[in-house]
Amino acid sequence: MRRHHLATLGMIVFAAVITLAAHAGVDPTLYQALHWRLIGPFRGGRVLTVTGIAGDSRHFYFGAVDGGVWATQDAGRTWQPIFDDEPVGSIGALAVAPSAPKTIYVGTGEADMRSDIAHGDGLYKSIDAGKHWTPIGLADSRQIGRILVDPRNPDVVFVAALGHAYGPNPERGVFRSTDGGRHWSKVLFKDNNTGAIDLAFKPGDPSTIYAALWQTRRPPWSVYPPSSGPGSDLYVSHDGGDHWTKIEGGGFAAHPGRIGLAVSPDK
Repeated sequence: MRRHHLATLGMIVFAAVITLAAHAGVDPTLYQALHWRLIGPFRGGRVLTVTGIAGDSRHFYFGAVDGGVWATQDAGRTWQPIFDDEPVGSIGALAVAPSAPKTIYVGTGEADMRSDIAHGDGLYKSIDAGKHWTPIGLADSRQIGRILVDPRNPDVVFVAALGHAYGPNPERGVFRSTDGGRHWSKVLFKDNNTGAIDLAFKPGDPSTIYAALWQTRRPPWSVYPPSSGPGSDLYVSHDGGDHWTKIEGGGFAAHPGRIGLAVSPDK
């Protein structure tokens, strides 16, 4: 895959129903060992994002469409809404800083384009585990698909902004902050019709970042929007977002539609 370390990258292209993962069978015992139970909360909303705290399996968060942000400290036995005082309830992305677990970043506005969508008003940050929140910009991005926080520094943050659902706008693409959200730089941008939907670090190397761009539009007269616009592409940066290279060839589909990213920690 032309020196892009694509052996590390496992990805699923959802809208195009394309997979680049190996076709080896999955050991069925891995599924048999999984046990699931409903942990609520009742009427929490359609969940789009979940995150936790490394080393604390009982403390985690989720963000919901029109449900805000919820937290549990007892592995889901009880839940507390921690975003109800803010003026928006649609949550698209949520991230806890690995090196400062009381620092939480929230991206408002769901990026799951569907028949009914609720836009947001940018990013929020808490430094006290969700007791208080501060708006930190990108209000016109409207829909945020992913937030990454550098595991070494809670002030270095990357955001995948999809942009307006119903029309073009410039506040979309990949944004980076190096001061905890006080200032933002647009580090990957294609055009006013194409936004970013997903981001992923290479495990062990947060200077290597993969970014998925998605061109989509929600026509007001259509139930489901076109999802495979020609602006949809996959990019990689090896220098912390300063420079980006488009990944193409080697069997990767042209105009793949929506891309979801996951990077293998083993290869």
